Amino acid sequence: MSKSTVGAAPGQTPAAAPDDQDLGAAGSQLSTAPVEAPPNLPALGVIGWARWVWRQLTSMRVALLLLLLLALGAIPGSLIPQSGQDITKVADFEKTHPTLAPIYDKLGLFNVYSSVWFSAIYILLFVSLVGCIVPRTWQFVGQLRGRPPGAPKRLTRLPAYTTWRTEAEPEQVREAALALLKRRRFRAHLAGDAVAAEKGYLREVGNLAFHIALIVMLVAFAWGQLFKSEGNKLLVEGNGGFSNTLISYDDFKSGSLFTSDDLTPYSFSLNDFTGTYAISGPNKGTPRTYQASLTYSEGAYGKDKKTIVKVNHPLEIGDSKVYLTAHGYAPVITVRDGKGKVVFRDAVPLLPLDGNVTSTGVVKVLDGYKNAKGVREQLGISAFFLPTYTLGSETASTFPALLNPVLNLTPYFGDLGIDSGIPQSVYQLDKTHMKEFKDSKGKQVRENLKPGESMKLPNGAGSVTYEGTKEWANFQMTQQPGSGWALTGSVVTIFGLTASLFIQRRRVWVRAATGPDGVTVVEMAGLGRSESAKVPEELGDLAGILYEQAPGAPDADDDPADSEASPDPQVAPAEGADTK
Repeated sequence: MSKSTVGAAPGQTPAAAPDDQDLGAAGSQLSTAPVEAPPNLPALGVIGWARWVWRQLTSMRVALLLLLLLALGAIPGSLIPQSGQDITKVADFEKTHPTLAPIYDKLGLFNVYSSVWFSAIYILLFVSLVGCIVPRTWQFVGQLRGRPPGAPKRLTRLPAYTTWRTEAEPEQVREAALALLKRRRFRAHLAGDAVAAEKGYLREVGNLAFHIALIVMLVAFAWGQLFKSEGNKLLVEGNGGFSNTLISYDDFKSGSLFTSDDLTPYSFSLNDFTGTYAISGPNKGTPRTYQASLTYSEGAYGKDKKTIVKVNHPLEIGDSKVYLTAHGYAPVITVRDGKGKVVFRDAVPLLPLDGNVTSTGVVKVLDGYKNAKGVREQLGISAFFLPTYTLGSETASTFPALLNPVLNLTPYFGDLGIDSGIPQSVYQLDKTHMKEFKDSKGKQVRENLKPGESMKLPNGAGSVTYEGTKEWANFQMTQQPGSGWALTGSVVTIFGLTASLFIQRRRVWVRAATGPDGVTVVEMAGLGRSESAKVPEELGDLAGILYEQAPGAPDADDDPADSEASPDPQVAPAEGADTK
């Protein structure tokens, strides 16, 4: 009866694992990895050394090393204050660490992403990936345009191998094998007395897509860093608006190649801010509704449109995005001089100190104020605001909403230091040249006000009235070209890596030839890109189907009835082959 031969053919010495020299074209080009030539021991010369350096730079192991260095180099940028993000924190770090700061500065650790060493790693990684991908891409295109290589002379040397004898004609066996392999989505063709087939090209497609996507991400990130812009603007509801020009920002930073002409033209104003909070339970005070109603226009003459901006749901205009980042309260304060003349009336934004929006700030009256004697002075009023005032908790609000608002005011008079030329925060009061207002008992004047209440200044110096409360919202405007490409590259990277890891490229050959006794001998063998048990399993499945179409033939000394009970050929690794 027919027999399935597993391993080396009878009379042959068991073979070692197949290699390119044993299998010829059949074992070659199962990947697009460059073949490393043996070292040239004689003197290389300038051209030889340049070629050797280029080959090392464009090797995959160097690319992985550079990628690791890039990741390690980004760590200081996350842990150490960066001058491009917050120059104040950098200054504080220099004061706190007088020894380390000069060393960090020389190493470029305060501006990691624009330092020479980080840029060098970035550029080398880019060159390495390009030099690795371009030749591999052309090689893969050549493989796609060609056909799977023909079967090697000795199929028994392949990791997975099986054979049987059949009474079917060789041509019939080859035609059946060709049809079967094509149904299984192999690229198959007739090559002499065998059928050559190959499958799993998506592995190389995924591998190339992964590295090309890395290049796209590198370019996109670099482009975004060079041309990005980012700024903030605080707006009080109903008070003015914002136009996307440099002078309109409260703070602004940009990439090294950014110009003001790159700003997307648009404007918007804050109509209303809505914030609701959980009133009970373990999440008491947690925001439930947090949104800003805006009126915006695109371009210089665009029509007004209305929209709602929420946290993580920005307004998108061209390449720009407008994010809602913070919220607070702005008490409306009116200041009158001794004659009752209004010298200041505005909503003053205060900065939150905690989750219940306990806030602090300063009211600065720069011009127009005269004391009781008619002498021009400047006023500074420290403000402390509690949206929900509760007896027994005078130093902090007990809820973020305006349930029982109280404004604590402490006035000062004198010189605010604005004319000194030294910049100062609008939320802080420089008391160097300021004096306290004192009552008849010599105590500093300080008073709690509810909406509509007023505080009179001593000696007929005027009054301060708490008119009511408005809300403010802070918006962050970002413009980072290339972010869409970076996102696309990251998605393609994931899919490409998945394909390269889980898809196996393999080849199958089916040889059908007439044996010395006139009976057709069928041989099937498989070879994978990497050693895996899937190749023998798949080959066994294919052999079983083909065996049904070309059943085994009886041996000359066997009972013909035994051929009908012949088992399907079992496939196992060839003897001597490594099957780890």
